[in-house]
Formats: sequence, C-alpha cells, structure tokens
Amino acid sequence: MVRIACIDVGTNTALLLVADLDPVSGRIVPVEHRQTIIRLGQKVDEGRLVCREALDRLVACMSEYAGICRSLGVSKVIAAGTSALRDAANRDEVIGEVLRTSGIELRCISGSEEAELTFFGAVAGMPAVPEPFTVIDIGGGSTEVITGTTTAVERSVSIDIGSVRLTERCFTTLPPTPAQFEAARDEINRMLTANLAPTSCSGQEVFGVAGTLTTIAQVCMGELRFDPKKVHGYRLGYDQVHRLLERLRPMPLPAVVALGIPEGRADVILMGTLILHEFMRLLAIDNITVSIQGLRFGMAQKELLQLRR
Repeated sequence: MVRIACIDVGTNTALLLVADLDPVSGRIVPVEHRQTIIRLGQKVDEGRLVCREALDRLVACMSEYAGICRSLGVSKVIAAGTSALRDAANRDEVIGEVLRTSGIELRCISGSEEAELTFFGAVAGMPAVPEPFTVIDIGGGSTEVITGTTTAVERSVSIDIGSVRLTERCFTTLPPTPAQFEAARDEINRMLTANLAPTSCSGQEVFGVAGTLTTIAQVCMGELRFDPKKVHGYRLGYDQVHRLLERLRPMPLPAVVALGIPEGRADVILMGTLILHEFMRLLAIDNITVSIQGLRFGMAQKELLQLRR
C-alpha cells in the first residue's frame, strides 16, 4: 500500500483526499476526506487576479492540509488548481506563496486535463458502468461536460459558466430580481447551446460530480447534513431539480443556509442549480447519478496506474 494525498483547488472549494493505493488489487482506499470553502475565485472573473483575501484563505487551508498529510503519514501530495487559477494573471505568485508557506507544490492544470481526470475519477471503482457515459462537473468558475468510456475520453468541453463566476456577473442581490434571474438563464442557455449538441447525451448514463451536484442531492433528499454514503450513487431527477430551483429563487440567504447548505456555498447554490436545470432541460436528461468522486479520484487513479506499471 502507498498512501498519497490528492488536493483539488477549485474556484470555490479546496478538497482533500488521503487514500491508500493498492497496486496489486488496483484499489483506491479512501482514508480521509476534507472540504474547505476558500472562494479562490473571488472577483477573478472581473479583475483576472486572485485577491489578497482569497490567497490568505488558500494559504491557511493548504497549511492545514499539509499538517493532516504529515499526521497521516502521506508519502506524496498531488495538488491541482483549476478554473480560477487558470484565469488569474498572478497564478505564479499564488503557486509560489503556497509552496513557501505549506510546502505543497500546486500545479495549474489545463481544462482538458481537468476534464479527463474528473471523468475517470467520477466512476473509479464503480462496477458495470454503462458505456458510453457522460460526466458533468459544475464548478465555481466553469462547467465541464465529458463523454467516453472507462478507457478513453471521446469528447470534452469546458464552458465558462460556473456558480461563482455567474453569480458575481449576474446577481447583485440575493434573492435576485426576476430580470437578473432571466438574464442568467439566457446566458447559460446561450453558452450551453453553443457548446453542446441537443443529442450529445442521448441514451447515456449521466454522472454528476463536485459540490454543486452533491449539495443539490443532499437538499433534495431532505438531509440537513452531508452524508457521503447516502449521496454517492443517488439518482437525482429533473423534476426534483426543477422543484428545488423554484424553491430557491425567492429565498434570502439565511433561509438557504437553513436548508443545510454551508454559508460559503449558500450564496451560489441558486446559480449552480440553474446551470444544472438548464443542462438537463436542454439535453432532455431525466436523471443524473451523483458521484462524490471526481478530480481527486482521477488524480489518485492516475498515480495508481503508474505504480502498477
């Protein structure tokens, strides 16, 4: 067994997976999960810079994660930054600050690499995955839609519609005005139709990963706390997403938090739900299977494959 840590630094959240890799059986055995809302993408869409406050939150989180890795005897740490880091002109400064303060080497990965790792990570360890299948990852800065098989990505697209990016761009109040809401819906539809064919997911199993999907599933299940065992594999229906969207639209922020949604996600969950709703509506998707896995598991799987060679 080899114990590694995989860290996904997204636009809104930093996720840690500590796992044991078994080269003999090919298994990834999770040891520890952590999630910290850092909002690295705060105002990145507007100014193309990671601001000082966001960098401080990231540094504090990475220092905490480094301590966890040391205490758990991790032999290797793999950390990847995604949309917000890609968009930031000061990414080198951010990467250098993280390395200096925590010892963690943060790598900015491309949208295509993120999509591929997320795709394979979403179904890692799942038995009898139907092929071809599609994975959607609604992040804070972008949304990835990837189609393929368990051995190859056939098509992937990264679309600049994310829950943080569009909330900052379209909503000046929470709840938003009807005009703000419809403007956001129009932008999402424009971007989705420009990048996805209406039949691109026809007849396929669709898996959804990342915080937006798992949080929507949690709320639709009526759970006030996130339980990964309940959420993983949950079948989320379009009608459920539609009802949740209509429920969230008029809600002030305290009411959203009362649903069991963390404060750092509560202000962007309406936009994330709208993105998912329009994706399912435009592509006529009745159900999505929710996976708590994603980029981190893809990173772990890639490392496992290298160990088995």
